[in-house]
Amino acid sequence: MKIDKNTRREIIRFLIAGTIVNATDFSIYYILFHFLPYGVSKGISFMCAGIAGYFLIKFFTFKQHNKPLSFAEVGQYALINSLALGINVLTNQSILRVSHGAVLLALITATIITGLFTFVCFKWWVFRTLKKEGFYFMRPRWFPLRFIVRAVALRQGFLDPIKIISQLQNFAQPSEVTVPMELLRFGVVLHARGLINSLAIQHNLDWIWPYWVECQYNPRNEAFIPRSFSLTQINLTHRNWTALGVPGGTELPLVDPRGLVTPYYDSWSIDVWIIPEEGEPLIPSRSPNVSQKMVMDDNLCVITESYLNQLKLKLEAQVIGSAEAPLCQVKIIGTAGVRARLVISLRPYNPEGVSFINSITLLEDSPGWQVNKKNFVYFDQPPDQYVFSDYRRGDVYSRLSCKESESEILSKVGMASSAAVFMLEPGFSKEITISVPLMKQSGIPSDQRSGCGTKSKIEKECYRGYQEIAQLTWKKSLQGASSLQIPDEHFQFLYDAAVHTMVLHSPKEVYPGPYIYRQFWFRDAAFILSALLSVGLKDRVRRSLDCFRARQTAEGYFLSQEGEWDSNGEALWIMRQYCQVTGNIPPKEWIESIHKAGKWIYKKRLSVNLESPHAGLLPSGFSAEHLGPNDFYYWDDFWGVAGLEAAAFLSAAYKDNDQADLFKRESLALLESINQSLKQVDVRLKRPAMPASPYRRLDSGAIGSLAASYPLRIFEQNDPRILDTADFLMKNCLVHGGFFHDMTHSGINPYLTLHLAQVLLRAGDPRYFGLMTAVAKLASPTGQWPESIHPRTGGGCMGDGQQVWAAAEWVLMIRNCFVREEEGRLILCSGIPRVWLDKNQTIAFGPAPTSFGDIQISIKPLGQNILVEWRGAWFTKEPPIDIQLPGFKSVRVSPTTNSLELKIEAGK
Repeated sequence: MKIDKNTRREIIRFLIAGTIVNATDFSIYYILFHFLPYGVSKGISFMCAGIAGYFLIKFFTFKQHNKPLSFAEVGQYALINSLALGINVLTNQSILRVSHGAVLLALITATIITGLFTFVCFKWWVFRTLKKEGFYFMRPRWFPLRFIVRAVALRQGFLDPIKIISQLQNFAQPSEVTVPMELLRFGVVLHARGLINSLAIQHNLDWIWPYWVECQYNPRNEAFIPRSFSLTQINLTHRNWTALGVPGGTELPLVDPRGLVTPYYDSWSIDVWIIPEEGEPLIPSRSPNVSQKMVMDDNLCVITESYLNQLKLKLEAQVIGSAEAPLCQVKIIGTAGVRARLVISLRPYNPEGVSFINSITLLEDSPGWQVNKKNFVYFDQPPDQYVFSDYRRGDVYSRLSCKESESEILSKVGMASSAAVFMLEPGFSKEITISVPLMKQSGIPSDQRSGCGTKSKIEKECYRGYQEIAQLTWKKSLQGASSLQIPDEHFQFLYDAAVHTMVLHSPKEVYPGPYIYRQFWFRDAAFILSALLSVGLKDRVRRSLDCFRARQTAEGYFLSQEGEWDSNGEALWIMRQYCQVTGNIPPKEWIESIHKAGKWIYKKRLSVNLESPHAGLLPSGFSAEHLGPNDFYYWDDFWGVAGLEAAAFLSAAYKDNDQADLFKRESLALLESINQSLKQVDVRLKRPAMPASPYRRLDSGAIGSLAASYPLRIFEQNDPRILDTADFLMKNCLVHGGFFHDMTHSGINPYLTLHLAQVLLRAGDPRYFGLMTAVAKLASPTGQWPESIHPRTGGGCMGDGQQVWAAAEWVLMIRNCFVREEEGRLILCSGIPRVWLDKNQTIAFGPAPTSFGDIQISIKPLGQNILVEWRGAWFTKEPPIDIQLPGFKSVRVSPTTNSLELKIEAGK
C-alpha cells in the first residue's frame, strides 16, 4: 500500500514521540521490576507513559492544535491504551515464560507490536484528521472492534450495525464530529421518555391525560398520529407551554394550554376538574371550551378558564417571592350550578409525557401532600376528602367515589395519583389556593416549609409580601427597557410578552427554553443577547458575556456543542455588538479570549489550494441549525467572517493594531473563499441563489445562507445572491404565510420566518409585513412560540414549547421596523406599515440603543401629514439619518434636525 507524504511524516513524529514515551516507560519499568513483579511493574510504567503520550501524540504527532479536547476522544484513547496494555503485558510475560532472563527482548517485542497497533488505531480512529482535500480518514475495515460488534449483532439476529452506520455516513460529508455527544444524549433522553409513554399511555386511555395526549391519541382529532411500528411516542402536535418565574431565579414552573401546572423541572403536575353528581364532567384537557391568557401586571400570571354547561373553572398560576425562595401559587375558582366536586389532582406526567410519582403522603401539620418524599404541595384550606390510587388500581379519577381512608400511596411503577376533593354547592363559588415551594425542602422545619408557617391567616399575609417581592423584582429587571406604543394590540402584547420571556430566561447565562432547551448554546445566546441589547437591557447582557470564557477551550474554541463551527463567530459578534451599543471599550479580561477565538477561526479553515468548491471554507460539520446532514455550510462561514471582523474591531479597541490588521485580513480572505465558492455554485445552479452548502441544491436549508444579510450585513441589502435566495424561499417554502422548514423541524418556524422578514425589510420589500403578520397569528394565547409549529393543529411539533429565540426575533423585528443601521447611518421608520398610520394614533419606540447612541422615535398624525420626531443621546457626533417611511420618499435629514413632517400625497 502506498503511503502518502503526510502519513510518512506522522510515522516519523510517532516514532519520535514513541521514543520519548518508551524511554519514560523503560525508566520506570527498570526501577520498579527490582521491587515488584514484572507484570505489575510493566503495568505501572505503561500507564504513566500513556498519560504523557496522549499529549505528545495529539499535539506533536497528529498536529491537532485546533481540535478541542473531548471526553469522547479521551475515552477512545483510554480504550486503545487499555487494549494495548493487555497486548503489551501479555507479550512481555509470554516471552519471559519462555526465556526468564530475556527482559530486553520481551520489552522490545512488546513495544513493536503495541506501537503498530496504537499507531493504526490512533490515526484512523482516535485522532483521525482532515486530508488536504477536506475528507477524513476512515477506520480500517479490519479494526478489531468491527468484528466484535458485527458478530454479537448477527448472533442475536440483528442487521450488521457497522454496515448500516457506514451507509448512513455516506449521506453526509465526512466530518470531524459525526454527531455531537450532547445531541445523542438529548435524543436518548427524549426517546426514553417516548418509550415510557408507549408503555404507559395507549392501553390506559381511560386515564385523564394531558392535552396533547387527549388530542394525539384521539382518532377523531386532526392531531391524531397512528402509532403502528413507532417504538416511542412523543408529543408532536401540541408542544406548547408557558414558563412562570421571578427574574434571576432558576425554577420555572410550566403551564400547558389547558392549565396543567408542572411546578418543577421535568416533574409531575397538578390538574383541576369539576365533577357534577350528574352529567358530563369538566375536564380541561378534554374540553374545547378553554381560554388562556397571560397577564403582566408587574408579574407573570397565566389565567386559564374553562366551562361546560353550568360548570366554570378558573386557574390563576404565578410565581411569587424572591429568586432565592420562590413559591409557585395557583389560585383556583370553581363554580357549579348543580351540586359537584372540585377535584385537585396530582398527575404522574407533564407536557412531555410520563413523569414518575413513586410516593404521595398526606402532611401531618397542614393540608397538603408530600410527593416523592421531597416536594410539598399546600392547600390554604382542608379538602373534604383525599383519594389515592396506583397503577394497578387505575387513575384516581375512576376512584373518586371510594370512601377508603388512606394517608399515603406507594407505586413501584411510578404511576401514583391522588385527588383532593372539595364540595361545590349549587350557585356558589369556591376559591382555593395551592402553594408549592420551589426551593429545596431538605433541612427546613416542617412548620416553615411553606415559607409562611401553617396557619391560613399568616400564610395569606405572607403571600401578599411574597407578591410584592416578585413585583419589585420584575420592575427592577425591566427598568430602562425600550417601550413600544403601536395601534396594534396583538403586536404590542407579543412585544411585551417577548421582553418578559427574555428577562425570565436570562438569570445569568441565557437559555433558549424553559424545559427541553434549558441549556446553553452560543448560537441561541447571540440572538437573545442581541435582542436584550436592542431594548436597552445592557447590564443583563454584560453579565452573560462574562460567562463565555468559562466555556472556551485552551485552543480558543467556544464550546457549547462539539462539531459546531459557528460558535466562535457568534460569541465574538455579540461581544462586538455589546461594545458598540454601550460605547464601552471591551473589558481587559476579555482580551486573551478574543485573540484565541479569532485565531481558532482562521486556523480551522481548509486550504485555499483545494480544487473543490469548499476550498478555504470551514470544515464539514454538524449543523444544529437543522440544515441537513454534515456539510460545508455557508452559515458557519458567514459567522466566521463576522467573528473575524469582530475580533479586528475589538483588538483595535484595545489599540492592538497588529492583531486587528491580522484579523481583518483573515476575514477578507475567508470572505473571498466564500465568494469563489458561490461563483461555482452559480454556474452549477444557473442562478445566483445560495444553497445551504456548495454541494446542495436549493431547498429550505438555504435559509441559513441568508445570515449574510441578516443579522450580519456582510452582503449589501440588494445583493442578487440574497434577493434570489429570499425569492426562492418565498415561492417554495411558505405554508400558511410562514416559513416551513422541511429538515428536522418539519413545521412552520417562527424565528426563521422572521429571519426572512428581516432580509426583506432590509431590501425594502413590503412582503416583510405579511411574514410578521403570519408569525403573530402563530403565537399562543400567552404570547409564546414553540420552535416549530404543526401546520394543521397550530401547536408545537418540534423543540421547546416556549422558544426564547423566537421571542428575541420578534423584539428585533419590531425594533428594526423603527430603527436599524446600514453603512454607517441610521434608517428610521422603514418597517412602519400603512395600516398603523391609518389608525391616526401616536406610534413610538425607545430608547433604542444603536452603535451611535440611544434614540427615541415617535410618529404622529398631523392633519393630512405625518410628523416623525426623534431624540438622540449620541456618543459623539450625530450620525447620518434617513427617514424611509413606507409610501413616502426616502429623506436624508439635515444635521441637528429632530423632526420631519411628511406630506401624504393625494390618492396614496
